[in-house]
Amino acid sequence: MKLTSYSRLLLILAALVGALVLPSKAQDSPQDYVRAHNAARQAVGVGPIQWDQGLAGYAQSYAERLRGDCRLIHSGGPYGENLAGSSGDLSGVSAVNLWVSERANYNYPANTCNGVCGHYTQVVWRKSLRVGCGKARCNNGGTIISCNYDPRGNFNNELPY
Repeated sequence: MKLTSYSRLLLILAALVGALVLPSKAQDSPQDYVRAHNAARQAVGVGPIQWDQGLAGYAQSYAERLRGDCRLIHSGGPYGENLAGSSGDLSGVSAVNLWVSERANYNYPANTCNGVCGHYTQVVWRKSLRVGCGKARCNNGGTIISCNYDPRGNFNNELPY
């Protein structure tokens, strides 16, 4: 499996977040994903996001398509999308926490990133009202998680909240 520098960074961060923040028990229920998203949204004064089974089906189908080589390649579909991967097991809550950790790279007054922050801004995008996520074990033993958002976020020159 050939990884980009960005993919390697995500794998390292996922391992660190999983090891430092969460217990070993998987946290993959719809409520777990929504709770983790809404904690980040509440922290910046954004209303809650709701689980959407149609988005979850889309995300699960796409995660299954990526399971062969576990590469983090966006679907290009009609929704906002965050992807996370790990060389081992990765819980849904760990994936959301990984995306939210990008908050440190986001400068709200300037609406700019110092590094990667687009996953974070999608999590807290005020106009995104629904989320659905899927998880698959990769052929190499890793995990891939996809979350899709509707309406999609991260529009140029728009503040997320």
